[in-house]
Amino acid sequence: MLRFLGNTPFRTPPLMNPYALASQMDAAARPRRDNRRHSQHSLIGQNHLTGGRAGAKAAASGIFRFLLCFLQGNIRYLVRRTVEGAAWHNPGSRGAMISKAADYLFLTIAAAPFIYYVLVLYSSWLFFGRSKDGAPKNADFTPPVSNLKPVRGLDPEAYENFSSYCRQDYPDYELIFCVGDENDASVPILQKLMRDFPECQIRILYGSGRNAINDKVAKLVRMVNEARNEVLVINDSDVRVEPNYLRTVVAPLRDPKVGGVTCLYVSTQDKTFTQHLQSVGMISDFYPGILVARQLDGIKFALGQTIVTTRSHLAGFGGYEAIENRPADDLLVGRLIAEQGFQVELLPYAVKTVPDCDSMKDLFVKRLRWMTVMRHMRPWGHIGLAFTQGLPWCLAVALTHSAGMGFAYVGAYLGFRVLISWLIGAWGLRQIGLWKKMPLIIMWDATAFLIWLLTFGRSSIRWRNVDYQIREGMLVPVVQAPIQHSSQ
Repeated sequence: MLRFLGNTPFRTPPLMNPYALASQMDAAARPRRDNRRHSQHSLIGQNHLTGGRAGAKAAASGIFRFLLCFLQGNIRYLVRRTVEGAAWHNPGSRGAMISKAADYLFLTIAAAPFIYYVLVLYSSWLFFGRSKDGAPKNADFTPPVSNLKPVRGLDPEAYENFSSYCRQDYPDYELIFCVGDENDASVPILQKLMRDFPECQIRILYGSGRNAINDKVAKLVRMVNEARNEVLVINDSDVRVEPNYLRTVVAPLRDPKVGGVTCLYVSTQDKTFTQHLQSVGMISDFYPGILVARQLDGIKFALGQTIVTTRSHLAGFGGYEAIENRPADDLLVGRLIAEQGFQVELLPYAVKTVPDCDSMKDLFVKRLRWMTVMRHMRPWGHIGLAFTQGLPWCLAVALTHSAGMGFAYVGAYLGFRVLISWLIGAWGLRQIGLWKKMPLIIMWDATAFLIWLLTFGRSSIRWRNVDYQIREGMLVPVVQAPIQHSSQ
């Protein structure tokens, strides 16, 4: 295996975040000829977009090649010593040599997360360094925009979220909300919004008119059809934005090679222990994988907090109608746009979301749902997460080896995790007081590892108080059996 890797074009192993795994697995599944042609096309656009992605690939390739060669050389040395040494003919010594080789291999594999952490630091530094260069480019590109927001129920601080879209420094845009019916709890808030901002173009649509499993996507189908403009900005109902939001996220579309835009998000204000833990998980776990994926292979997904594209690009893959019965619609939209040959731009710009997890149970269920969906969409990539989670490997080393060896691994793990969280959270996303949350990193990593284990063999999720089965990438509602009387 190592010889094969050393003599062929380099391919990176699966990464921590499911988004990072998507592009790697898709590339491996395509025929080599199509893959070579796609790579030549995408590299031109990606290098033009990021300016540093080619360097990142070269650096990542160099790091992995060095470590693979190091591992290959040492294993060959151990095998040669084992086979050629006189001790090989002694059964007792032979067992000791094999045990030593296995132990060395275990220690090397246990250090695999450190390679990933180095890539996270490098990718994060390049990504957020762009935001320090000054004002965003193409801020004067302001085509008419339709902002689409599917709504179901009443989110916390809903009026503050909705009203932030009415204060945009943008010349021509409309707001379209779609709710299930007139009895939805958000309707009075939306009506108040229309009264408070009569100068804004605001419309409320009732019902999707479609019999789809994914109600959110069904609403988007109708909103896209009724939108007046070509450029579409789509985001969830719990998102709050600054007045420069539309100018910032629409600007990249001036480049004809860009087919979609998305961005990161941070919490408005964490008040409970669970909310602090969720924020730490996003900063230290979720975003690192996204940034590594961006540097190595470009963005092949979108985040539901911001999706900017055009009606034409949606039509290119059949529109939202094509995915209205599938989970993870935001991931699919970004991927399907990228498959058309367009770039999906991830901006060093963050919107805000109101925390929606009030208990550990809520957070656990939300994370389990997401990871279960990712396991079904990217099964091999999901398995690859085992080699990017530092906590279980370091604890295994500490429990099975000397105190010095355990201290070295655990110390390296803690140092990397704190540095990653600071670089992304404090330096990149400008989160104040993040150092107070640093002790939660270990708890998050332990929770994330437990949830990862629980996803194996699991095919059901719970979303909006409804249970679904995932079958061949499709959502299938679980039909509750009728309750029988005890006498039957």
